[in-house]
Amino acid sequence: MTETTYQTLLLSVNGSVAEVTINRPDKLNALSAQVLNDLRHLVADLREREDIRAVIITGAGEKAFVAGADIGELAALNDWETGTEFARSGQAVFSLIETSPKPFIAAVNGFALGGGCELALACHIRICSENAKFGQPEVNLGIIPGYGGTQRLTRVMGRTYATDLILTGRMINATEAHAHEIVSRVVPLTDLMKTAREIASTIAAKAPLAVRASIEAIFMGSEETIEEGLDREATLFGRLTTSADFHEGTTAFLEKRAANFQGQ
Repeated sequence: MTETTYQTLLLSVNGSVAEVTINRPDKLNALSAQVLNDLRHLVADLREREDIRAVIITGAGEKAFVAGADIGELAALNDWETGTEFARSGQAVFSLIETSPKPFIAAVNGFALGGGCELALACHIRICSENAKFGQPEVNLGIIPGYGGTQRLTRVMGRTYATDLILTGRMINATEAHAHEIVSRVVPLTDLMKTAREIASTIAAKAPLAVRASIEAIFMGSEETIEEGLDREATLFGRLTTSADFHEGTTAFLEKRAANFQGQ
């Protein structure tokens, strides 16, 4: 395992799986401008690295994934242009995650509030520990979610429930988050990273081109009409049948052996 430390992040790589830890436990891993800057550079790098096939994002400590934005920085906003740019900077980073051809897995280990909830929502797969709490409490500060929360939360759980959470600013626990599909799995805190690593390793062993195409079909297709989505699916399916990985996968199945995918 190799390890690199950013100013606010920890990165470790084990095989083809990268683990990114938001490392501000004294601030409950709040998203400062420096965290966003570090994330922007790191995510862009991981998207391009040929040795990485899946990425896990979590928070340092046992209390918080990310408890929100840095309130001190928020409080300094006092004009329309600066506020708009503040929101767009976070949106740009989270869009880098959501549009990544490699899956990002959020391992939510406590509070995921405001920007933390939005960060988790930008990931392709979300799991959480039993002590996790989710919420978009921005109305309590006189603002709205600005890093994609009004859009992604609505798409994940539906307009009615998302409106309830955003307008009341209330927190929900892991059980409620699972019931409304914010997360796909809830596990004990002691098992969270083990489970995330198992998911990441399982995906990393699959055909990279098929994983990439699946992400595109699901996330791009969900914004299209059913006819457009089906056309995208068929096109991606056809393209994959020309890949070396498709030949390897079908041959391995017929020969009753494990496939060795190369991403070609």
